[in-house]
Amino acid sequence: MVTGPSLRLDGKVALVTGASRGLGRAIALGFAAAGADVVVSSRTDQACEPVATEIRRQGRRALAVGAHVGDWGDCERLVDRAVGELGRLDVLVNNAGIAPVPPSLAGVTEALFDKTVAVNLKGPLRLTGLAGPRLPPGGSVINISSKASTHPTPHTVVYAAAKAGLNALTVAAAQELGPRGVRVDAIVCGSFHTDSFDRSIPTPELAEQFAARIALGRIATPDEIVGTALFLASDASSYMTGALLTLDGG
Repeated sequence: MVTGPSLRLDGKVALVTGASRGLGRAIALGFAAAGADVVVSSRTDQACEPVATEIRRQGRRALAVGAHVGDWGDCERLVDRAVGELGRLDVLVNNAGIAPVPPSLAGVTEALFDKTVAVNLKGPLRLTGLAGPRLPPGGSVINISSKASTHPTPHTVVYAAAKAGLNALTVAAAQELGPRGVRVDAIVCGSFHTDSFDRSIPTPELAEQFAARIALGRIATPDEIVGTALFLASDASSYMTGALLTLDGG
């Protein structure tokens, strides 16, 4: 019998940033369900531990590591702990992100700019640079980008610019790591339900208006992003690298 490539992650270790809630949590739990051991990272150990506990209940190993991805030294400590305590690293998911809204271009403060770029671009660059040489052939880096990177608005200007930089990083890193058999891809996400998104669309009427602009007629849930992340982490995408996969409901 001829069988297709597997979406299983048995024997692999994945590091997911921003994994204490939202999309990061969904990816961490989805990877564990597919057989991976998971390093759950967010700003504090306390925020990460509940997700790590859920993963252990699935029978997988989990390590909760508090780290600020915008901090150069924290990134190094995070990767060192992942490899040192779980023995290897196969998948890096650069998911942590923030999207503060400035009032205007002139209203962008230096602090807002620096923080947004640090979390959305500086951290992924540093983590990819540190993790890339430690990933084995078949390893994967998955960057969580945004449709704002290709369709920016004045209110998303700094976030969109950082995510556009993340897209460029994806392509450049794919070229550098490709000869080692390590793949780097990005998911360019449209809108999906998060705490911050739901706060920005506070009424059912506004949500319906927003959903009406999407071909599928609805806003995604974080779980609907997990399948694409699993595809990119697994051997099913073994010939894909440098790709920017748009996942926006049309």
